[in-house]
Amino acid sequence: MADQRSEYYASSENIRPDSMARIETKEQADKFIDEQVDALRKQIGDGKVLLALSGGVDSSVVAALLIKAVGKQLTCIHVNHGLMRKGESEMVVDVFKKQLGANLIYIDATDRFLDLLAGVAEPEKKRKIIGGEFIKVFDEEAAKIDGVGFLGQGTIYPDILESKDGIKAHHNVGGLPEDVKLELVEPLKLLFKDEVRVVGSALGLPDEMVNRQPFPGPGLGVRCTGAITRDRLEAVRESDAILREEFKNAGLDKKVWQYFTVVPDLKATGVKDGKRAFEWVCIIRAVNTTDAMTATIERIDWELLEKISYRITHEVKGINRCAYDITAKPTGTIEFE
Repeated sequence: MADQRSEYYASSENIRPDSMARIETKEQADKFIDEQVDALRKQIGDGKVLLALSGGVDSSVVAALLIKAVGKQLTCIHVNHGLMRKGESEMVVDVFKKQLGANLIYIDATDRFLDLLAGVAEPEKKRKIIGGEFIKVFDEEAAKIDGVGFLGQGTIYPDILESKDGIKAHHNVGGLPEDVKLELVEPLKLLFKDEVRVVGSALGLPDEMVNRQPFPGPGLGVRCTGAITRDRLEAVRESDAILREEFKNAGLDKKVWQYFTVVPDLKATGVKDGKRAFEWVCIIRAVNTTDAMTATIERIDWELLEKISYRITHEVKGINRCAYDITAKPTGTIEFE
């Protein structure tokens, strides 16, 4: 079984065999790491690789694997597309460049992305615009570095399954343009999210990074549903920051798998300071899962929900109403878009 599993881990196919053992222990993770390091060295050789480093668990684990395999041949690129969570880009630079000493390039492309997304409401088109522009940014950076031939990505198995089944396009699976000039490096593409966390821990990544909740590649762009506007995007960012703060204070940040806010292009009548206020509705979502293929709803204490709602409606400009999403997966995907 060990030999068979090793062959599957190094496979170039996008199909996870039924016989592939689930990675649940450090011993299994160490074996996976050894096999992937060997496979990465064979694939990359003495070439150079670029990696989109968002700071999420997937890209962080890929970065750690690549550093272990090819060291300084890796250049990490953090693109601030204007769709990051509050303080996200600053944290990525601090952790990876200052603390871990990674070869990190920071690019602020906020205006570039938001200008392209202006007026675009269809979810799949938004995802493909974001994914396509990422590739263009990487092509531009690759042209500045001699010998770059590879693009590292944090693709995991649920991304492949959802893209294959037509549920939604992923920026790192089906949403890439056909003229990609770099060869893809995807060491995690046959793993589920829980397995990625086990591998990350075995690699020695800090707990706060390994157990960080998932964040989609298109960022807040899929939580500012419909056509993105800068003011509504800021409302998503600020409401999300409040939710994360309150969940951490309540000890839910380590209990709930994923939690976030969504601000759709939907307004409701309310009252603020004794006057009529026609403002956006903020939707709170909190789910638990092990593999991201199915998800259940977290039953949050009403008192905490009321506190979160009060803070959002009183502290975030443009929001006067909150709702809690009680839809499991299926029928609803974890993200709204």
